[in-house]
Amino acid sequence: MKKKYHIITLGCQMNERDSETLAGFLEERGYEKAAPASSPGGVFDGADSADILILNTCSVRENADNRFFGLLGRAKHIKERRPETIVAVCGCMMQQQHIVDQIRGSYGWVDMVFGTHNIHEFPRLLENVASESEKAYRVLGAREEIVEDLPAKRAYGYKAFVNIMFGCNNFCTYCIVPYTRGREQSRRPEDILREVEGLAAAGTKEVMLLGQNVNSYRGAGADGTAVDFPALIRMLDGVDGLARLRFMTSHPKDLSDGLVEAFARCRTLCPSIHLPVQAGSNAVLARMNRRYTREAYMALVEKLRAARPGIAVTTDLIVGFPGETDADFADTMDLIERVRFDAAFTFLYSPRQGTPAATYEDQVPEEVKHARFNRMVERLNEITLEINRGYVGRTLPVLIEGPDKARRTGLTGRTETNKLVNILAGDGDAGCASGAGSAGSVQPGDIRDVRITDVNTFSFTGELA
Repeated sequence: MKKKYHIITLGCQMNERDSETLAGFLEERGYEKAAPASSPGGVFDGADSADILILNTCSVRENADNRFFGLLGRAKHIKERRPETIVAVCGCMMQQQHIVDQIRGSYGWVDMVFGTHNIHEFPRLLENVASESEKAYRVLGAREEIVEDLPAKRAYGYKAFVNIMFGCNNFCTYCIVPYTRGREQSRRPEDILREVEGLAAAGTKEVMLLGQNVNSYRGAGADGTAVDFPALIRMLDGVDGLARLRFMTSHPKDLSDGLVEAFARCRTLCPSIHLPVQAGSNAVLARMNRRYTREAYMALVEKLRAARPGIAVTTDLIVGFPGETDADFADTMDLIERVRFDAAFTFLYSPRQGTPAATYEDQVPEEVKHARFNRMVERLNEITLEINRGYVGRTLPVLIEGPDKARRTGLTGRTETNKLVNILAGDGDAGCASGAGSAGSVQPGDIRDVRITDVNTFSFTGELA
């Protein structure tokens, strides 16, 4: 019988991509993904039968830390029942020495610890643990080089994540990422092109380019020519078989006119951009070290909407940053009204050990944070719903992702603007909806015209046109 693995991934798309690499390494060595139990058990579903259990961690926010230690406690029960199970923890949290020390001291049953820069060393660490029963710790330190051609077990066939760079040089005062992911390093453009061409040839329709700040991508071509992010977009836009190109995340201070032009000219670049603003107050933005103003941000959005009418703009917003006053929060609410985001990821500020903002003395009281947060989310949701109602009656190309697991009577997919669509089953669609995959049925990866019949805040309802 093959050995089995189970990976729990916390955090962003870059962590998801790292988990695909770990799964690729394991499958090369004869492992297979542990099958889910008959009764679903959340993120641990299948972990009880795994020979190796991996927790890929995120450290961006405090609740991610808390969730990890809760999951680690559940992993201990599996280790007690099956002592031969190898338990590994990796990811951003493992780039922080105080976390590694805590695991060494209080979670001695953990077998492997490695960081974001050491994924390519995973096979050797695993071999040491499996053959010699030695614990393996390989963390910290800077990324020495970008290692290409690592294996991957892709989570989806119709869409894929592709890293174009690693690390961050921005040092926003609230953010731990530069300390866990290291300095910016860009992959060679020809390596990215080769990867995307291979994915498209294998049937991938949509590629999401990943980086902490894709706008600062600076790759060196084989002939030494510098390639910036807009040039990379133009290069990938010509890949045969590729239907959709997306990217995240995009820092406003580095969004160039060249990228705005790419939205106007490139056929595959989707009319959708995630552009984190974080706050609408210039005073708060300065304390965050964001290096742009509210006026500059709004001007960028105007340029994007002029270049690509109908582009969907989403964002990140932090409430309760140290020193945020009622006037500062009013500026954020005003910016929300002016920009009218399609959606937003919203966060209560939480201090991260090792960041400058964690040492600021003027922390905002929790009750004030929560009151502001609730008010902001309520208005954001109202605006999102108002925008979504404008889609009713339109027919849009939708990339089919698979059966609608909630309704079990239809399909789900995404529009070019990244809106989730639940598609009601018709006479000819039962094959995909039921998972039977009959001839002529709609398949994941198909792009089909869908007429939008209804909307809510977070999704659309439609029918195949």
